[in-house]
Amino acid sequence: MTDTEDEQLFDVLIPPGVPQKIIFDVTNKFDVKVVERMEPLKFANMEGEERELLAFRGKMDEVKKVEKYMIEQLKAFIDEK
Repeated sequence: MTDTEDEQLFDVLIPPGVPQKIIFDVTNKFDVKVVERMEPLKFANMEGEERELLAFRGKMDEVKKVEKYMIEQLKAFIDEK
């Protein structure tokens, strides 16, 4: 989550392995931008380490649409394989 002057922006993390095509589709169809974000790892042998992940950042209503769309596209991608 990030504060701006007049609005609050929210992030939807992009899971590692999401095809670039889906990332490009989302940025073309929705009013979000791709940002880098550090996230702590919560695995037993990696406690305390951080990993740089990508996320879509935008207004709440837009990121909710992005999350739903990304999940649908990932399911379709997996079903193709």
